[in-house]
Amino acid sequence: MNINPVDIDNYPNILDDKTTRITALFSDLALPKPTVFPSEPTHYRLRAEFRLWHDKDSAYYAMFDPAEPKTPIRVDQFSVASKSIFDLMPVLLEKLNRQVMLSKRLFQVEFLSTLSGDMLVSLIYHRRLDEEWQVLAEKLASELDIQIIGRSKKQKLVLGRDYVVENLAIDGEHYVYNQYEGGFTQPNGKLNATMISWAKAQVGENPDTDLLELYCGNGNFTIPLSAQFRKVLATEISKTSVKAAHENFALNNVTSIDILRMSSEELTSALNKERSFRRLEHIDLDSYDISHVLVDPPRAGLDENTRLLISGFDKIVYISCSPETLHRDLQILTKTHDVDAFALFDQFPYTHHMECGVYLKRRVKP
Repeated sequence: MNINPVDIDNYPNILDDKTTRITALFSDLALPKPTVFPSEPTHYRLRAEFRLWHDKDSAYYAMFDPAEPKTPIRVDQFSVASKSIFDLMPVLLEKLNRQVMLSKRLFQVEFLSTLSGDMLVSLIYHRRLDEEWQVLAEKLASELDIQIIGRSKKQKLVLGRDYVVENLAIDGEHYVYNQYEGGFTQPNGKLNATMISWAKAQVGENPDTDLLELYCGNGNFTIPLSAQFRKVLATEISKTSVKAAHENFALNNVTSIDILRMSSEELTSALNKERSFRRLEHIDLDSYDISHVLVDPPRAGLDENTRLLISGFDKIVYISCSPETLHRDLQILTKTHDVDAFALFDQFPYTHHMECGVYLKRRVKP
């Protein structure tokens, strides 16, 4: 069986239905009518991963239906993947099938691409990789002009780079990002640029005040927004993302950002002067005049302490990958703030998932 995950002709109706459902979820909060940003109907996903299913002397890409997890669904074409992944898939598979040493006990293939054309492929095995594998894999990487990582239990062989380089065009400016294998990146590149542009438009120019950003990742929002503030204080707990963020600040010649590897709970304690942290020895928190806060939390949304923290600031940009947890958090935040703008970004077409953006302003007391 082959898989066709998209109904291209029906995409407008699918998006309308999803928009109606998401809007209804927030009906009790009287939000403004959302601005809806559709995805490209095909070739929008910059990441993809497949099992490699072996059948006699050859193998093919496969996915699995959760209802029948032991039955592979053959994938010869995957039109939701970026054009570069889509084009590479059959070429890579043919070369893997031709070379036993590369396909032997290979059970998963992961693709990471960029809008600017860079490509990283991770080949994951149930066997230890040796020098013969490395020689053949290096030849393959050269032939296909890609980066390759070989993985097996307690083994990682990086042939070239373990990251791709993205170039994003946003509002006439260009930004460069190192995006690491295993690190979080937005899967829908074009809508990611749209989200950043939307956030920039909401906050406007603030040359005399500062931005606080929680869950900043690799600097995806941080770098473009930094030009609109005096300084930025950002936090992130992932080591990989903090490493990438520092590199990306340097790549974009941005010097007005301080990034802290700490949780939102820890930052709350520090801002409230409840605890001191060695990680803050070089940071003068009192020097910040924070007018805006941006949060882009994981699917679980904000914890109680973080909701309390951000409710203390006048203006909030909340980017959410879960409408349900956003709704929960807004039930609290709208006790003190009004929602000035609401946006839906269809990062995940043909699924029930929707990325949301909300801009809140502290309510002026009568």
